[in-house]
Amino acid sequence: MKEPMELLKEELIFIDIEARDREEAIEKMAKELYKKGYVKESYINAILDREKVFPTGLPTEEVGVAIPHTDAIHVNKSAMAIGVLKNPVSFQMMGMPEENVNVNIIFMMALDEPKSQIEMLQKLMSIFQEKSLLLRMRQAKTKEEIMQVFSASI
Repeated sequence: MKEPMELLKEELIFIDIEARDREEAIEKMAKELYKKGYVKESYINAILDREKVFPTGLPTEEVGVAIPHTDAIHVNKSAMAIGVLKNPVSFQMMGMPEENVNVNIIFMMALDEPKSQIEMLQKLMSIFQEKSLLLRMRQAKTKEEIMQVFSASI
């Protein structure tokens, strides 16, 4: 499996995303992955559909995160995108869809190996436990800053 830093490219970091809701935020990021050739056109609808059935919002301390992803068949080459929202949007909580989470940062996975999803989720979970790292990501003004924080955290 590739390491998270191998999957994260500066071109896949988005700062100050403006979105009315989770669908718009997910769609904006998924379209960028598609435009850059990482995913197939089917990825956009697949990731939106999966989020409705298996929500990915996680209530971490101070900074809510979401980790939308979908099946490997929609992926051309593995990548991870990070989107920092200008204003938080509501995601349903993973495992408890009746609860909502105000999400500030989206970690969107596009993985071409089904088994690598669990490993990547575990690595991300360890990052999510470090509230100072998430705060630094949310406050970052440049893609380089986010890359530095992310690389220092894994």
